Amino acid sequence: MDFDFSEDQRLLKDSVDRLVRDTYDFEQRKTYIAAADGWSRENWARYAELGLLGVNVSEDHGGFGGGGAEMMLVAEAFGRGLVIEPYYACVVLSGGLLRHAATAPIQDAYLPGIAAGETLFAFAHHERHARFVAHHVGTTATATAAGWVLTGEKSLVLHGDSADKLLVTARVSGGVRDTGGIGLFLVDTNAVSKRGYATQDAMRAAEITLDGVVAEAVLSLDAWPGIARALDEASAYLCAEAVGAMEELLAITVDYMKTRKQFGRAIAEFQVLQHRAVDMKVQIELARSMAMYATMMAAEDDADMRARAISAAKVQVGRSLRLVGQEAVQLHGGIAVTMEYKAGHYFKRLTLIEKSLGDTEAHLERLATMGTAF
Repeated sequence: MDFDFSEDQRLLKDSVDRLVRDTYDFEQRKTYIAAADGWSRENWARYAELGLLGVNVSEDHGGFGGGGAEMMLVAEAFGRGLVIEPYYACVVLSGGLLRHAATAPIQDAYLPGIAAGETLFAFAHHERHARFVAHHVGTTATATAAGWVLTGEKSLVLHGDSADKLLVTARVSGGVRDTGGIGLFLVDTNAVSKRGYATQDAMRAAEITLDGVVAEAVLSLDAWPGIARALDEASAYLCAEAVGAMEELLAITVDYMKTRKQFGRAIAEFQVLQHRAVDMKVQIELARSMAMYATMMAAEDDADMRARAISAAKVQVGRSLRLVGQEAVQLHGGIAVTMEYKAGHYFKRLTLIEKSLGDTEAHLERLATMGTAF
């Protein structure tokens, strides 16, 4: 199998790497976090100008027309920079939902807005009692003369406080944890009650209350297959982002070891610490191989095969990022747990990635339930 990048992919990689390098050092990131939205609108416009917001959007809808490999390149670069703009929430999650669960007219109406950076979407899906059961939906949708009326609460809606539109899951039939009967609806954020807050990794999220809100449009009344596919693609993106973050965290750690002195010598000269740095490198390469596998399998039409592959990747990446993060903190010492130093921020982001869309134990359980034949 050929793993070399095409010319277009190399150009994309060079562009996004240069953008992150030029606009996202640690001090610049602090100013973005302090902005009114908790992220930079100016950067968002830059992403749109470079075509990054349309990487997974077809050319017919004004996008780049790329696939998993292109998203992987962006994810790794954004992981290295600890990018806090709502790329994952809007482009990856919401864009995937529109592509896989929405009707053609809805796609025509809204995908160009994502690619151009004109409309911000957020996925209002998670509920407090769901834990890691992705198809847990207690919010209800009732058909009325005025349209579909949604009632319920959504938690941890990533960047829901600054989104223009929400893609909301609500149950049209069946039990709370049935995969059937899950609808996907478009809701204007001005119609809901929301409370925004910062998450531990400096991203933003919101608690959303829907109290008899009339949906603006219906994307699907049997949305679970499309949602499952979008979530698998999002998991593959997170795996690639974790690889980028781990790479940068290792580089920071090795650089620190070369400058920190103990007993008159740089601690990088001590063999036992060299071995620990090598262990970090080995785990990163293991995670990279599984992230690439997840990227390829995210395009698989067979839902069971795709789910097994994504879970296997999440398990390995979760194990790798935990070791890399913990070793980085140990090798830095106390400085790694201060807000003023960047190593701890990478560890926080990696920890939240591990918990997103199912942690290591949840995906091990999914593999055990489904079987491990690939």
